[in-house]
Amino acid sequence: MKYLLIITLFISNWCIAQSKTEFTLTLKDGNVVTGTTKVSNLILQTDFGKLDVPIKNVSSIELGIKPDLGQKENITNLAKQLLNSNEEMRSKAYNSLISLSSGAIPVLEDVIFSGTYESSNFTDYTLTNALSELKAVHGISSNYKTKDVVFIDYEYNMGGTYEFSSIELKTAYGVLTIPREKIQKIDVMYFDQASGDSKAFKLMAATHISSNANGGWLKTGIMVKPGQTLIISATGEVTLASLSGNKYKPDGSVKNTNAESYIDNYNSGTNYPSYGNVVFKIGENGTSTKAGANYSAKVTQSGMLYLSIHETVYNASNAGFYTVNVNIK
Repeated sequence: MKYLLIITLFISNWCIAQSKTEFTLTLKDGNVVTGTTKVSNLILQTDFGKLDVPIKNVSSIELGIKPDLGQKENITNLAKQLLNSNEEMRSKAYNSLISLSSGAIPVLEDVIFSGTYESSNFTDYTLTNALSELKAVHGISSNYKTKDVVFIDYEYNMGGTYEFSSIELKTAYGVLTIPREKIQKIDVMYFDQASGDSKAFKLMAATHISSNANGGWLKTGIMVKPGQTLIISATGEVTLASLSGNKYKPDGSVKNTNAESYIDNYNSGTNYPSYGNVVFKIGENGTSTKAGANYSAKVTQSGMLYLSIHETVYNASNAGFYTVNVNIK
């Protein structure tokens, strides 16, 4: 029985060690921090109930601003003080407003646009100026959301509240604990080492376009080195709005909107990527290389593997996706 327990614990620990989750945090001050985390699932409280999502299925999380409703009475009172004829009192109330937490921002907006707010005759300390300054203090844009948005499998998204106070990351510089209010976005990369270096990815045409400067290259989390064989296979179909809405296959073949069959792209017989091709690069600053529907070759450099769809113009109205399988031998 003792040996069975030891074996069970060993297998359990071995399985845990065979997978890792990497978080890349984009902070509100513009800094980016990357490290591994112990988070295994995400509990999202939605309007339709509680959603329990395995972290391996989460692509990214955009954090909204949860309204601090407990501040409403305080904000309402401070707004009234801005109407006072005493400049010192107005100044004190204004400074109190701009020192509030980010959760006060949606509450402050509600007070301003409630219809019951009385505009001040004084222009030195106003509620709208306080709102603008408070947004600047916390690095909040004008189009912020009050809900967190979780993107699942690069394809679906759900809004709700992801409850956590901070995230602990193990980085090359030690363990960092980063408060929620400092985080704008979390990009998630789950890597299952138990299955070897083989993994399937979805390249979404609305995002993963090589010319898209904002997330156009999918970070696979797979590290490669010289001497290894990189094998890539891809299936699926995408519609590129940037190219007259034509439909493409991973090998670059195209089906015109008025035709039924696919025809080879003019670059199909060359090593240069053609429109719609699956492409890859090794390292963030690596050279875009044609993979197409089937690719197998020796790796000549070390680095992280990135995937994308080749197109020189990015259009967010693109549709469809490719399923790309990557294997390292």
